[in-house]
Amino acid sequence: MCTMQMIMITGCQTGVFFSWESGGEIENPWMTFAVNSDGEAGMDRYTSKLSPAVDYGAGTFLLVVAILSILGNAAVLVTAAWRHSVLKAPELLTVNLAVTDIGMALSMYPLSIASAFNHAWIGGDPSCLYYGLMGMIFSVASIMTLAVMGLVRYLVTGNPPKSGSKFQRKTISILIGVIWLYSLLWAVFPFLGWGGYGPEPFGLACSVDWAGYQHSLNGSSFIMALAILCTLIPCVVILFSYTGIAWKLHKAYQSVQSNDNLPNSGAVERKVTLMAILISAGFIVSWAPYVFISLWTMFHSDGKDSVAPIVSLLPCLFAKCSTVYNPLVYYVFRKSFRRELRQIRMYCCWDAVSKMTLCIGAESSEETSRAQETAEE
Repeated sequence: MCTMQMIMITGCQTGVFFSWESGGEIENPWMTFAVNSDGEAGMDRYTSKLSPAVDYGAGTFLLVVAILSILGNAAVLVTAAWRHSVLKAPELLTVNLAVTDIGMALSMYPLSIASAFNHAWIGGDPSCLYYGLMGMIFSVASIMTLAVMGLVRYLVTGNPPKSGSKFQRKTISILIGVIWLYSLLWAVFPFLGWGGYGPEPFGLACSVDWAGYQHSLNGSSFIMALAILCTLIPCVVILFSYTGIAWKLHKAYQSVQSNDNLPNSGAVERKVTLMAILISAGFIVSWAPYVFISLWTMFHSDGKDSVAPIVSLLPCLFAKCSTVYNPLVYYVFRKSFRRELRQIRMYCCWDAVSKMTLCIGAESSEETSRAQETAEE
């Protein structure tokens, strides 16, 4: 009698596979994990490896991060929509960064929060694939946006500093479209047979199957390509862009010492550049511990040197804080952002008061009409 067995994503496997066997383990050189027909091993794989207290703490922490991320990035998007007619072309990259952050918070965090309070991953393979897909799309889109942002800032920083008018909205929009296509391509590679997604060691999230590096050429080639093309190169671009900007600003500062007309524009340029540097640095610092743990897992997935579940949890939580960081930077360094938020708040309050006044006035008129009709009768 044939029984269908579901193989979890580990090593080089790229998704959920089915095989018709009579029971027991399935021998397949591409897979390192097999589940018997009742799925007990699969359930254990998606059970939290942490204590209930740690799970509840992680769930509460993620809930706070999700709320702050959604509110902060929603504020960025609302202010961008508020001033869309005067939005400069390079600022579209800031909007795109807010989209990636709020997209991650909305599409991923609720599932992690629910799983933490459930003390087990919810949804099994389908939700794990979904979570890995969303994580890949938004994380790659974020770092590529930061890399493009650095290049754009480098190109628009002149001697003396110039405005960003040389970049048209159409050009930036095309670049943003390329970023999303590039991110989507890497996200679907595991579904096409290259690489894979799998649960994190602590059992409450899914990501790239880092342990697959040791198990097959398929897994190792995907991870190495991902590390080089989606992490190393963008970070190098960011580093060299802002190093070049610092050098340009230094030369510009020297050249305007005898010119009283340029220091103000130079100060504005330096402030904008500092804000961009902090945003990029915040993202890299937030993700650096997770990258380190992932690299360790690649080479020490088995044996006594494997990462403890609680150790793998902390960098993951820290990385998720990156979605909260950017709106805080905008709020601290951009007076215009604070001013626009106040204007929007005042507008919303005034609109609410106006509607309430109209409603009360309409009710009063209706009551007066009824009273007149009653008197006439």
